[in-house]
Amino acid sequence: MIDSGTTAWMLVCTALVLLMTPGLAFFYGGMTRAKSVLNMMMMSFVSIIVVTVAWVLYGYSFAFDAAGDGTGFVNKIIGGLDYVGLSGVFNAVYEGLVVEGGNVTAEAAAADNFPLMVFSAFQLTFAVITVALISGAIADRAKFGAWVLFSLVWATVVYFPVAHWVWGGGWLGQLGIEDFAGGTVVHINAGAAALALALVLGKRKGWRKEPMRPHNLTLVLLGTGLLWFGWFGFNAGSELAPDQTAGLAFMNTQVATAVAAGAWMVVEKLRDGHATTLGVASGAVAGLVAITPACGFVDPWAAVVIGLLAGVGCAYAVGLKYKMGYDDSLDVVGVHLVGGVIGAISLGFVAAYPFLPGQNKGILIEGGQLSQLGLQVLGPIAVGGYSFVVSWIIGKIIDKTMGFRVPEESEVTGIDVSTHAETGYDLGTIYASGVSSPNGPTAPAPKKVDA
Repeated sequence: MIDSGTTAWMLVCTALVLLMTPGLAFFYGGMTRAKSVLNMMMMSFVSIIVVTVAWVLYGYSFAFDAAGDGTGFVNKIIGGLDYVGLSGVFNAVYEGLVVEGGNVTAEAAAADNFPLMVFSAFQLTFAVITVALISGAIADRAKFGAWVLFSLVWATVVYFPVAHWVWGGGWLGQLGIEDFAGGTVVHINAGAAALALALVLGKRKGWRKEPMRPHNLTLVLLGTGLLWFGWFGFNAGSELAPDQTAGLAFMNTQVATAVAAGAWMVVEKLRDGHATTLGVASGAVAGLVAITPACGFVDPWAAVVIGLLAGVGCAYAVGLKYKMGYDDSLDVVGVHLVGGVIGAISLGFVAAYPFLPGQNKGILIEGGQLSQLGLQVLGPIAVGGYSFVVSWIIGKIIDKTMGFRVPEESEVTGIDVSTHAETGYDLGTIYASGVSSPNGPTAPAPKKVDA
């Protein structure tokens, strides 16, 4: 029997998570220079298109087909082919995967009786935003066509297998890695790929010599609000049922995000003498990232600690690019990779509610064991290392064949005009009407005066 309440809950959460990608487009778009805002936003929107098609054709099957009991080597790495084209999904009911004695079995819970198609749609939105997150590291300089190709290949050989490793019955899940909503699968995965692409494409022209400040902080704050709103579906929805754990994840998401935003503001005030809107936005996203793997496993007091660590740690981590010499345009590495690592490893200390049978609590909790901390360190190393290496290889191949970076002239004039034949702000037509001119309704254009 299908539970209508759970089904409705999961449909709403799916819509919330999908909204996060347009929210990310606003967040990233406002952080770029005005001449590249449309290109930056397009990189997020095209991720929805590319990943959706790949997910339907084979992505869901690769990620979530347990392929028997999951004991074979291949089945520990990648899913099967039973759901290619989403065949066999329509009439199926979601069944949770349970790991017992190293084997993977499907076990339907009464509260989880909702259509498998809804579960597939929910997980699709995670794949979409993971790909879109990477784009922030290569703002202002990547060929749009090269990005589209990278998105397709990366989702196929990195995201789908990693999702299977952790959530689909693969080897990390069988070991007992805890990742409630995607700190490892989404944020560490995307952050490591972002670092690899930043190294492949190199620095923007004029980096550290010319001002490259965000052109529209109002867009950044709008994007932050949409991300924060959608993240409740991201985290609470990952319980896959409207129950007490979903409520815990919801509250922890709010707590950690607020604390991290406040912590970033304090760091800025003490370090720079003033708190900024970009800082509060970045701090909020850092808190969202860090609490993602932990939201359903920890008490709210622990969410405060994780948010504090994320706000302070990421505020300083974004400066690493200047010391180490890589141009991560919009701080994907400093926020998503570092924030994801903070959240994932924190579970080894403060996890209080084991999700799968046989898992251990954090070492600071009664009954906790050191082994869980080791597993929580293994996850970021395995996923981050795999994502970095494969992303670097994919990026290099694309760069050597079709070229990954736009010509210097296009980078200087702006990718919006050279690639999309558009501009984000066409103010000339407003002034030409004589109505909104800064010099008055009928004032002529000012003459150029040589200094």
